[in-house]
Amino acid sequence: MTMAANLARRLIGNRSTQILGAVNSSSGAATSVARAFCSSTTPITATLFPGDGIGPEIAESVKKVFTTAGVPIEWEEHYVGTEIDPRTQSFLTWESLESVRRNKVGLKGPMATPIGKGHRSLNLTLRKELNLYANVRPCYSLPGYKTRYDDVDLITIRENTEGEYSGLEHQVVRGVVESLKIITRQASLRVAEYAFLYAKTHGRERVSAIHKANIMQKTDGLFLKCCREVAEKYPEITYEEVVIDNCCMMLVKNPALFDVLVMPNLYGDIISDLCAGLVGGLGLTPSCNIGEDGVALAEAVHGSAPDIAGKNLANPTALLLSGVMMLRHLKFNEQAEQIHSAIINTIAEGKYRTADLGGSSTTTEFTKAICDHL
Repeated sequence: MTMAANLARRLIGNRSTQILGAVNSSSGAATSVARAFCSSTTPITATLFPGDGIGPEIAESVKKVFTTAGVPIEWEEHYVGTEIDPRTQSFLTWESLESVRRNKVGLKGPMATPIGKGHRSLNLTLRKELNLYANVRPCYSLPGYKTRYDDVDLITIRENTEGEYSGLEHQVVRGVVESLKIITRQASLRVAEYAFLYAKTHGRERVSAIHKANIMQKTDGLFLKCCREVAEKYPEITYEEVVIDNCCMMLVKNPALFDVLVMPNLYGDIISDLCAGLVGGLGLTPSCNIGEDGVALAEAVHGSAPDIAGKNLANPTALLLSGVMMLRHLKFNEQAEQIHSAIINTIAEGKYRTADLGGSSTTTEFTKAICDHL
């Protein structure tokens, strides 16, 4: 059996039982929510943020594929506002946040925040207001789609609420600005616990804590201290600590050295994109954000690509795979596996691929090919 076939079997096996629930005090709530969704005979309601740019187009692809697969879901759609909502200090409305809190599950397309305009980041608003403390991003080689590496199978788990992305910046004097990096014991223990529990649940053998504690001894030092504390409770899992610059080099040289990586916010943003590059880019990479109250918000992490918006050229794979993660969180494993296989088979066949995958198909043609595989 080829390496690609072995990897495909491992991926399908790992993901057939995947549950992306919160841990610690909220694990019971997440499980009960998932069971309620799974056992219900009526369609569940999920919040959908189509997003900006190509977002509405790829969101339509997800809706079409889900309908074809018979997923019992009704979408409650919310769009980015045109004016700042004072209750959220961003273009996201309070009503859209309440929708996610109420439904406990959602899917988000790409959202663009104007750079340097003084507006609060839309993604930061979602993470802060919904307390989405962990971003989980699987990066795995897709059978049939050739990249530099054939055996990538990584999970990056990123602390999502603090660090350099705390949003605490100010001008000290003219020409001097200061940005505060916040690391807390509570947030560090929470994301570390999630990472180790994820590793144990999914049969992973190693957790690597990524840091720069040799320079930032207080902040990253606290993060590592919390990771070590949690690691002691999981003796069956190998624990290691890797400096972030060395981690980047090791990932590029041999990504098979890593399994599950857990890290503070900024490092997670960088490393997860690097890992996506190893398997073909952000257009092929799913993502899901986990909250303490059983909330799961899956998202496409690529940009809104305004240059091709409305041209029927966008690749919906990342949002579709993120939707698959959402379905697994809801324990709709059968539909999730059907959609996942249809996506993989469509890309592997190579007849219908969008331009970023080396083909010439439109979004509509690529989506139809996936539906045909269903």
